[in-house]
Amino acid sequence: MGISTNQKEKLQTLFITFFKIGLFTFGGGYAMIPLIEYETVERHRWIKSEDILDIFAIAEATPGVIAINTATFVGYKVAGFWGSFLATLGVVIPSFTIISVIALFFQEFQSLEWVGYAFKGIRAGVIVLILGAVVKMGKKGEYTPLTVLILMLAFCLASFTDISVIYLLLGGAVTGLFYQVWLNRKQADDKRDEVKK
Repeated sequence: MGISTNQKEKLQTLFITFFKIGLFTFGGGYAMIPLIEYETVERHRWIKSEDILDIFAIAEATPGVIAINTATFVGYKVAGFWGSFLATLGVVIPSFTIISVIALFFQEFQSLEWVGYAFKGIRAGVIVLILGAVVKMGKKGEYTPLTVLILMLAFCLASFTDISVIYLLLGGAVTGLFYQVWLNRKQADDKRDEVKK
């Protein structure tokens, strides 16, 4: 069974989009989040605004780089297996190529003074990109007293202790799971009480 023209165009667009994200985003996976959101939600409308937060959460919780995981999930949602494959390939190729070139000439790069200045500027830009993503996604979040408590506790533990972020993610997931189970049981009990009355 052949691939339709529409499907081919979609696959090509996926590859080019994630190639561009991988090529023009410095600072790792978190710095890519604003660009991924813009391209997938606002520009191409592949993903709904409320769903992108779930995709980022799953991408962060699964092993691997968040940008690659996000590309894989988005690609699969948009165009199945081949969409997943091409989106992942697109986001990986630029980084892999650039790192390979830098590795070959690492000593020469390290000794150049202007490279150090460039990285300082990039570092400052990356901080702004990540903060922008936090603020933008924070506006879309659903807040309850529990989620605010988890947010504040996770921030304090991540900022002021040496606890691994993995444990914070697992702790948040387990807390949310137990809270939802408790909430469902409470709602079921309340309904039973109403029926009895």
